[in-house]
Amino acid sequence: MNTPVVQFHFDFGSPNSYLSHKVIPSIEQRTGVKFEYVPVLLGGLFRLTGNRSPGEAFAGIKNKPEYGQLEITRFVTKHGLTAYRFNPHFPVNTLQIMRGAVAARFEGCFERYVDAVFSAMWEQEKKMDDPATIATVLREAGLDAERLLGRISDPEIKEMLLKNTQASFERGAFGSPTFFVNDEIYFGKDRLRDVEEEIERIKSA
Repeated sequence: MNTPVVQFHFDFGSPNSYLSHKVIPSIEQRTGVKFEYVPVLLGGLFRLTGNRSPGEAFAGIKNKPEYGQLEITRFVTKHGLTAYRFNPHFPVNTLQIMRGAVAARFEGCFERYVDAVFSAMWEQEKKMDDPATIATVLREAGLDAERLLGRISDPEIKEMLLKNTQASFERGAFGSPTFFVNDEIYFGKDRLRDVEEEIERIKSA
């Protein structure tokens, strides 16, 4: 059996990244293939590509933002994601928490960190660009908040996030969530169906 390399390039500031994160475990279970989570800085991707957030790009366009919200509602209903709440502080500057994700990987607590921060952003409606709030969220999740937050200013951590973002851009990414199945790129939560199909295609090849 051929096992593809599957990556999920994400930023906590994207609600669609959160929704993807909640659905990925079921795909992993069905396919037997683990997704590799790659923290990237969405603002950095926007600068590199000239892209803008949907809220900015579609401001003043009638019906398109409303349809985007309808798609989120459908996805939430389909997958039973009843804990989802739109964050009232959106958009949030995610630089600290994205560096924190890189630090958490070095510290061996990456999965717990990702779960805690996604939950805080898109279930608990926390202001996750406030250092005190971030620290409280991490402590409540049983993580070493002081150590993790202390590491986000390390040059090694900063450089790794920059490298992740640059590499994502060079592979064709322009936003989050972006998925790669080997070298095939897919953008958006609604492409998860295609991601799963590609995984199965490669496995059976």
